Amino acid sequence: MAAEAVETLDGWYCLHDLRTIDWTSWKYASSEERESAIHEFKNLLTKWEAVENEENGSHVLYKVVGQKADLMFMFLRPTMDELTDIETEFNKSKFAEFLLPAHSYVSVVELSKYGPQHAEDDPRTQERLKPILPKWEHISFYPMNKSRDGEDNWYSVDFKERAKLLYEHSKTGRKYAGNIKQIITGSFGFDDWEWGVTLFAHDPLQLKKIVYEMRFDEVSARFGEFGEFFVGNHLAKDDIDAYLHV
Repeated sequence: MAAEAVETLDGWYCLHDLRTIDWTSWKYASSEERESAIHEFKNLLTKWEAVENEENGSHVLYKVVGQKADLMFMFLRPTMDELTDIETEFNKSKFAEFLLPAHSYVSVVELSKYGPQHAEDDPRTQERLKPILPKWEHISFYPMNKSRDGEDNWYSVDFKERAKLLYEHSKTGRKYAGNIKQIITGSFGFDDWEWGVTLFAHDPLQLKKIVYEMRFDEVSARFGEFGEFFVGNHLAKDDIDAYLHV
């Protein structure tokens, strides 16, 4: 008998957009070009801030550590069309002329109905489905799947057993309350993996600790498959000039 699929509550659509800066082209651009590009970019950030202030979406920007990219944007919007509009408007900007696509991930904020759930119209549920992203100092983003390997096939496990495993997993996560903010997004049919996990922290070591400890939970040890990890440091609008100064 086929295992029962879990229902989900779905909120804002999500885009992780990672770019590499062509520093050579940036350095050889005239000071007027660079100044114009920075000014236009900061105006875009101000425009996105206005959307966030009206609680019609959210965004954050991080400097990526390592060689996988230089910048990581995370956008949340009520519709997929709005994500496309953001990406297109940014691509048409002067600053984007100095950027190269590095990676992207499309998903939607998701809550699974495995355990006791608040009603969809409960303000606490809506806050989780349509979150204002924290501007904490550090971020870690990675995609993941649930295994479909032989007896360790998540999609053939009984619903109650899956719920039990996820409950135990959540208890580990709750130990990091206040130190880690986690947002789970579903990407079935949207991207190459099944979920995206975004972790925010004040202390980067907490990112390592929570991922490491959760690997020992059975749901992760038996069924977890993980893609690339991207880690970064927050880049506030007021720090843009210093970051891009040459």
